[in-house]
Amino acid sequence: ITKEMTPCDLENKKCLYGDFFLLNAYFLLAQLSLLTTRVKALQLQKTKHDLEMVLSIIQSKNEQLEEDLKRALQQLQNKMLKVKSYKEGLLNALGEFLGEHFPIPEKGGITKKKIKVYLFCSFLNLILLVFQILIQKLMSTPHDPYVTINDSFWPPYIELLLRYGIALRHPEDPNRMRLEAFHM
Repeated sequence: ITKEMTPCDLENKKCLYGDFFLLNAYFLLAQLSLLTTRVKALQLQKTKHDLEMVLSIIQSKNEQLEEDLKRALQQLQNKMLKVKSYKEGLLNALGEFLGEHFPIPEKGGITKKKIKVYLFCSFLNLILLVFQILIQKLMSTPHDPYVTINDSFWPPYIELLLRYGIALRHPEDPNRMRLEAFHM
């Protein structure tokens, strides 16, 4: 401070210095804010770049998984076709076997165009019918479980049951049979 300066001049200088420091502080805060914003922008750009890379990798893996899924689906469809073909072959062979060895008793309405599965189902139904009759007789009259074999029983089915020990003939009357006692 010089002697030539008056208190008023001193006040003006303080005001000028104060304003200068205040402006300088505002300028520094603005720069700091700008730098902070730039740092955040750089971080966001890096995050964006990282996320784009992750997205690219995930999309690539999804495409690979889709291809694998399509390939697996195609393999399953091929296996299903093979199984269906094999099943059809088995049913045809079974139908031919049943048609040859166990033909349906009433041949009047049956033609070769009928499905061969019909033969198998008919065979099972007739055998089950014989079982049902034998079981009902055993349950209703356990002291006399024999059923008289008549024309409603078809001889090849009866022979099948007797041959495999499922049913037994009466020791004195060959026209009667009963269910084998499996519990003994």
